[in-house]
Amino acid sequence: MIDRIVNAGTAPDEEQEQKIEITLRPKDFTNYIGQERIKKNLKLSIEAAKKREEPIDHVLLHGPPGLGKTTLANVIATEMGAQIRVTSGPAIERAGDLASLLTNLQDGDILFIDEIHRLNRNVEEVLYSAMEDFKLDIMLGKGPSARSLRLDLPKFTIIGATTKTGALAAPLRDRFGMIHRLEFYTPEEIQKIIERAAKILNVKIDQNAAAELSKRSRLTPRIANRMLKRVRDYADVNGDGIIDTQINSKALDLLDIDELGLDAADRMLLGAIIENYDGGPVGLETLAALTSEEKGTIEDFYEPYLMQIGLIERTPRGRKATPKTYKHLNKKSPSGNKQSRLL
Repeated sequence: MIDRIVNAGTAPDEEQEQKIEITLRPKDFTNYIGQERIKKNLKLSIEAAKKREEPIDHVLLHGPPGLGKTTLANVIATEMGAQIRVTSGPAIERAGDLASLLTNLQDGDILFIDEIHRLNRNVEEVLYSAMEDFKLDIMLGKGPSARSLRLDLPKFTIIGATTKTGALAAPLRDRFGMIHRLEFYTPEEIQKIIERAAKILNVKIDQNAAAELSKRSRLTPRIANRMLKRVRDYADVNGDGIIDTQINSKALDLLDIDELGLDAADRMLLGAIIENYDGGPVGLETLAALTSEEKGTIEDFYEPYLMQIGLIERTPRGRKATPKTYKHLNKKSPSGNKQSRLL
């Protein structure tokens, strides 16, 4: 897999980057930019829950990576005045792990489960009664002498985050009182995020440079913040530390990120569809083989943005390049009938 700066996933072995990322996270709705519809609904639910002196209902946040699901979970906790415990689906391997987490919560606490679609099915079954009835069913012993013990749990809230809501079991999905999909941001919202991050990082950035950077950030806050830090490095080494349009363009050219935010991996994928398969349709497994990527990586990290900006069309027969793709890559549109090549 190509190491991509525009990958919205968390890069490994970046402890310092993660520390900086935490400082860039907004703590409340006032500083959380974008996702206005979701914020409006959550504000109403939080105000109602606080008025009744109850925990907020369970919340499921889904959407492409890097759009602020974890940040939004922390904002909800702050607005509720609640403590938040953070874990992930793969980290909860056994029902006992979940029981340990739940029994250590207090009334009103929030348990945030990232990648909740990767929960073990046995763990999910324990979670059903915990979410619905605030009860925990534990089996004691084995064989004929085994017996069930039901424990009372505090009134807590689970916030789940996933990039694959379709991978969640229906009984688990149905137990969330609120389900919100985070959408890609607008360039104007990304520009505000970049300008806010620049102030926190004590970086001077020209307004035009911030606007240009926002257009190349794939409409994703995590990528915008990551690219800002890389452009800052370039400005510190090759300039006076101030990011203007010239410094910004040179830094992004060095990173091989074009005006739409595409990198070499994106262009290779689109080029393969056009040059090898006459623009498609092309099967997902074929694309995975061509790019040496996993099918899930293409679906989660490549396609959402490429579809959002109209460069890929997903059809029942496979992926197709659009006229906009040909124009962006300076390729001549095919004429006549195209032969479809599938798996």
